[in-house]
Amino acid sequence: MLQDTRPLHLRLPRVRRPRAVALVLHGGQEHSEKPVSPRDLALVRMLPFARDLELRSHGRVGAALLRNSVRGWNGDARSPVADAERAIADLRRSYPDLPIGLIGHSLGGRVALELAGHPDVSSIVALAPWVGGSYPAERFVGTPLLVVHGRRDIVTDPKLSEALVERIRAVGGDATFIGLAGGHTMLRRASTWHRLASRFTQDRLLGVST
Repeated sequence: MLQDTRPLHLRLPRVRRPRAVALVLHGGQEHSEKPVSPRDLALVRMLPFARDLELRSHGRVGAALLRNSVRGWNGDARSPVADAERAIADLRRSYPDLPIGLIGHSLGGRVALELAGHPDVSSIVALAPWVGGSYPAERFVGTPLLVVHGRRDIVTDPKLSEALVERIRAVGGDATFIGLAGGHTMLRRASTWHRLASRFTQDRLLGVST
């Protein structure tokens, strides 16, 4: 297999001594080879999630923010999955003994779902995820999952998200679905989206109640 030589755009956590780390994954498009700009709205939208997690956990959970190489999923190339796998490997080298969670929105949510069962992934939060295909529910057993979706989302389908959670729960997985008012951009009740993602990640990675 050829080594991916593209630069990895990964902002490491700003806290100095975290007890756990979350990788934050942004959205994108179905097909696009256009590079992601640092000012891309899909990326900027995830900055508050990273900040909220570090603040709410009092620095116990560090948030690493990944900027994908390109905007698109791009079929079998699964471009952002390759970026996320490299980012996880980089985090494992930097934080060899810490649990790693994922927080992804839209296409980033799909990336997080694709990585269920990865040996270095300890929890997943999928926000308005693009649920692609029929994931084997058994893959999620052992990896706590929270899916939050706007009931009026017309970009990605909340019914597919809820059905996935139900299938995972049916085989004994730790999976929760929360439906909120509003649509895909998470602008309505934004603080609620931030709080849900942060509390779940902190709880599952640190084993504490907030």
